[in-house]
Parts: sequence; structure tokens; C-alpha cells
Amino acid sequence: MSDLSSKYVLQTAGFDARFPNQNQTRHCFQNYTDYFKCIAAKGEDYAPCKQFKRAYNSLCPSSHHTLSSHINHLVASVAALKTNGRIAKWDEQRENGTFPASLEP
Repeated sequence: MSDLSSKYVLQTAGFDARFPNQNQTRHCFQNYTDYFKCIAAKGEDYAPCKQFKRAYNSLCPSSHHTLSSHINHLVASVAALKTNGRIAKWDEQRENGTFPASLEP
């Protein structure tokens, strides 16, 4: 177990003065949209974009992810699977072209 704990560092998104309240729903949404704007502008391989993904996976309530994606995020800093909840809804809206925010860079 010590090998695993020394290999991975658990962290969450830092403070953002735009979202000072306890409810971080808007902070979650902002990081989600920023991630897709970033990859649209720079591509999925652009490392700074991954910070937005880590942030929205950290900020969005874990009930919005499947257990396996939550574990993947904690262990490997990657959320792989989503079923129901806000993120899955946003993914579906993006795919259908009905997402409520512009994702243009």
C-alpha cells in the first residue's frame, strides 16, 4: 500500500475567487466548459487542458460519476466512465448540439 500512496498524490481544484461559496456547482460547470473550450482551441494532447478536466472531476459531486470513474480519478487522476448525473447530461447535450454554453475558444 505504501508504494501506491507514494506514487499518487490526491488533490482538488484550488480556490477560485469567482466561486467563493460552499456550493461549487457553477465552479464545476465552468471547469467543464473551460476544458472543452481548451481542447477545441489546443487539442486533447495539450497538457494545461487536463487541469480543467481534473478540476471538474474533483469539484462535481461524486454522485455524478460512476464508482469506477471516481476510483480511476482518485488512483490515476482520470475519470473514464460516467453514467447518470450532471456530467453525463452535459456530454449528451454537447453531442446533440444542445449544450447551454458556447464551447468555442
